[in-house]
Amino acid sequence: YHYRYRLVEIRNFQILCNHAPGHRDFIKNMITGTSQADCAVLIVAAGTGEFEAGISKNGQTREHALLAFTLGVKQLIVGVNKMDSTEPPYSETRFEEIKKEVSSYIKKIGYNPAAVAFVPISGWHGDNMLEVSSKMPWFKGWTVERKEGKAEGKCLIEALDAILPPTRPTDKALRLPLQDVYKIGGIGTVPVGRVETGVLKPGMVVTFAP
Repeated sequence: YHYRYRLVEIRNFQILCNHAPGHRDFIKNMITGTSQADCAVLIVAAGTGEFEAGISKNGQTREHALLAFTLGVKQLIVGVNKMDSTEPPYSETRFEEIKKEVSSYIKKIGYNPAAVAFVPISGWHGDNMLEVSSKMPWFKGWTVERKEGKAEGKCLIEALDAILPPTRPTDKALRLPLQDVYKIGGIGTVPVGRVETGVLKPGMVVTFAP
């Protein structure tokens, strides 16, 4: 697949999750997906060797964080995944090491680490995804500080709930810059882009330019 969407209802919002694959062969699709996002969730593998590969000079952790910021995604959440595979499992030392190094890098590219939630998780076991994990009692929770106010929590879903909703200029004329056009068998031609101004509704007659 190129990337996929899923509508998720959480406490404060309905959010549209866009899973864009990070593999180098699909970087074009990752850019298309990321360009439409209001917040990026950067998943960092905590396993021995995996994190080091991602944060290295040409690593994908660096590449994805830089692309997100360059494409205008100003809000960021970092999920430190595979905490079950650290040495020892669910290691506080490993989490703090990763948090420190990723914070240093994202600060260089333009993010404020104080406004970024770092959450130690295990997607495989569900630790700290929807509910607090008993396997990481050392984790007292994440805190973000920004001009709009402070937010805190312990799970990844709470970090998603703390996203600041963007303001949309819905009173302006419709403007939708096209990122790409896909031809999908059985469906037809599918233009992909992000509504920057105005409102797009089913059945509308639109003008393409130039």
